[in-house]
Amino acid sequence: MVDQTTLGHRFIKREFNVTPRIGWQIDPFGHSAVQAYLLGAEVGFDSLFFGRIDYQDREKRKNEKSLEFVWRGSKSLGSSAEIFSGAFPENYEPPSGFYFEVNDASPIVQDDITLFDYNVQERVNDFIAAAVKQANITRTNHIMWTMGTDFKYQYAHTWFRQMDKLIHYVNKDGRVNALYSTPSIYTDAKYASNESWPIKTDDFFPYADRINAYWTGYFTSRPALKHYVRTLSGYYLAARQLEFFKGRSNSGPNTDSLADALAIAQHHDAVTGTEKQHVANDYAKRLAIGYMESEELVATSLAHLVESASGNPTTKFQQCVLLNISYCPASEVTLSQGKKLIVVVYNSLGWKRDDTVRIPVVNEAIIVHDSEGKEVKSQLLPLDDVHLGLRNHYVKAYLGQFPNKTPKYWLVFTVSVLPLGFSTYTISGAEGAGASMTRSSVYTIQSKEKSTIEVGQGNVKLTFSTGQGKMINYVNSRSLVEESVQQSYSFYNGYNGSYDKAPLIPQNAGAYIFRPNGTSFVTPEEKVPLTVMQGPVIDEVHQQINSWIHQITRLYKEKEHVEVEFIVGPIPINDGIDKEVVTQLNTTMATNKTFYTDSNGRDFIKRIRDYRTDWDFKVNNLLLEIIILLILGFTCKMIGKSFQFWWIDR
Repeated sequence: MVDQTTLGHRFIKREFNVTPRIGWQIDPFGHSAVQAYLLGAEVGFDSLFFGRIDYQDREKRKNEKSLEFVWRGSKSLGSSAEIFSGAFPENYEPPSGFYFEVNDASPIVQDDITLFDYNVQERVNDFIAAAVKQANITRTNHIMWTMGTDFKYQYAHTWFRQMDKLIHYVNKDGRVNALYSTPSIYTDAKYASNESWPIKTDDFFPYADRINAYWTGYFTSRPALKHYVRTLSGYYLAARQLEFFKGRSNSGPNTDSLADALAIAQHHDAVTGTEKQHVANDYAKRLAIGYMESEELVATSLAHLVESASGNPTTKFQQCVLLNISYCPASEVTLSQGKKLIVVVYNSLGWKRDDTVRIPVVNEAIIVHDSEGKEVKSQLLPLDDVHLGLRNHYVKAYLGQFPNKTPKYWLVFTVSVLPLGFSTYTISGAEGAGASMTRSSVYTIQSKEKSTIEVGQGNVKLTFSTGQGKMINYVNSRSLVEESVQQSYSFYNGYNGSYDKAPLIPQNAGAYIFRPNGTSFVTPEEKVPLTVMQGPVIDEVHQQINSWIHQITRLYKEKEHVEVEFIVGPIPINDGIDKEVVTQLNTTMATNKTFYTDSNGRDFIKRIRDYRTDWDFKVNNLLLEIIILLILGFTCKMIGKSFQFWWIDR
C-alpha cells in the first residue's frame, strides 16, 4: 500500500505539481485501522473518505450523525495519528433521482418553458429535499454529493449539462447553495466549522451490505494470485535496495516495471481475486514481466556486492523462481569431482535474521560451509511423492515439458544474515562418516498402532495420536505452557441464492461473498500412516489426511513455533457444489469469546465474538459474522497462557 501510494503521489506531483491531501477509498470492501494512520495521517492527508461500511453500522451512524468522525487507527500512536474520516450515506452514489447517463431514468431539467414537460421548480424542489434529508444526518451545514457511480460518464456531456442547470436554478431559488467542489474544499469547510466529532478506533471489518451478504469471500478468492502479489511485494523491497547499492539505471534493467505491476495489482478488484479470469491473467502477466526485469537487476547487483573489488563482475547468479513447486535447476546439480554450489542469502529487513533455507538437491551426501569455512548445521529430507507430483505437473505447465531430472532430497540448513546484508554459503559433496549425519531418520507408524509419538528437539514438543492420526498436545518447556490442541479439516458448501425468498434478496456464495450452506467434516482415511522425519535441524510429520489433503507439521530445533504446510486439491466438485476448505484448531483455553487479529501486519486489534464496539450487533448468521481477514496472525489468551497462529502466506 505504501509503495502504491508513493508511486501515485510522485506521478501526480510530476504531472500536475499537486500534492494530494485527501484519501479517497470509495470502493474497497472494508477498511483496516492501519489504513487510517498509515495511508492517512502518516502520508500527510487531511481527511479520508470511503463508501463501504457495514449496513448496521451505517444505519446507527445516520441516526447519531456520526457518518463523519475522527479515526484513531493505532492504539499505540493514539491522537498523534488520527485523521478526519467520512463514510457516504448510501455508498458512492448520487441521491435517488439524480442519475444522468443517457439511458438513466432520472428526469432531466427541462427549462424550456414552451414545452409541456417544463419542470424546473419540480427538479429544484427534489434537489432541496434530497439535500435537507442528507443534512439531517450530517453535522454542520455542509454536505457532499458523489455525482456518479460504476460505468457512468460514458457520455459526460449529459451529466454536466444537467448539473450546470441544477446549480444555476437551485442557487437562484436561494434555499441552499450548490457548487462544484472537491474533497479538499469540503474538508476545509468542515474544519472551519469548529465542530466536535466522535472518535472511531479499530477497523471496519468484516463488511456486510445486507443480511447474508458478508464480503469475506474475497479473503480466499484466487489464492495463487494473492500469493504471487505478496511474494513479489517482498521481492520488490529487496530488489529496490540492491538497485540502490549497485546504482540505478533509468535505461534498465530496473524495478519500475515491477513497481507498476504491483501498484495495479492493489486495485480492489485485483489482489482481492474478484476479477474475471482474463483480467486475472493480465495482472499475472504484468507481474511476471516486472519480475523478469527485476530478476536480472538482482543477479547483477548481488554480483557487484560479492565481487566488491571488481568493476565488472563475472558471477552469474541464478534464482529459484519456482521453489513453491519444488523446482530449482540451479540447485539440482550433481556435486562431484570438487564441484561446489554457492548460495547467497540476502536480508532485506532492518534486523538480523537467523533462519533456515530449503532447496531441492540431487546428492545423497552434502556438507554446507559458511563464508569463514565453518560447517553449518544441515539436514537432508526425502522429497515425498506429493511434492514430486506437484513438481512434475506444474513444471510441465510452466515450461511445456517435464523436468529432465528428479531431486531426491530437500536440503535444509541454518543461515544467519545481518540487516540489509548478505551471507554466502558453500554446498559441496560430503564423504566419510560425517555425510550420513545430515540425512534424516525416517520411520512410518501405522494408524492401527494405538499409541502416541512425541516430536521436537527444542523447547517446543508436539504429541500425535497414531490411532487418531492427528496432533493432540503442545508443550513449550521454556514458557511452561502445555495445552491440548487438536486439528481437523472440514469444508463449507456454497449457498445457492435461489433458495432465498422475499423479502430477502437472493445471494449466492461467490468470489465476493462468503455464504455457506452447511459444514461437512473431512474424515481422515483409515489405515493412513504417519511418516516422521527427524534430524539435526528439523522434525517433520507427514500426513495424508485423505486423497486430496496432505499435511506436513514442522518443528525447527532452534525455534519456538510449529509450522504447518498443507497441500489441498484437486477439491472434488463433481457434485456441482462450491466448497470452502478450512482447518480448525481446537484448544481447551477459556478465552471468553475474545481474540486478537492483526491489522495489515502491524497493530493487533481486540475482537469479541457476537459483539461490535460501535453498534448494537444483531446476529443473523454467526458463522458469517466472525470471518476476519488475517494478513499476519491471530492470537487468543487466557490467564497464564497465550496461543498464536501466524500466516506465512495466503
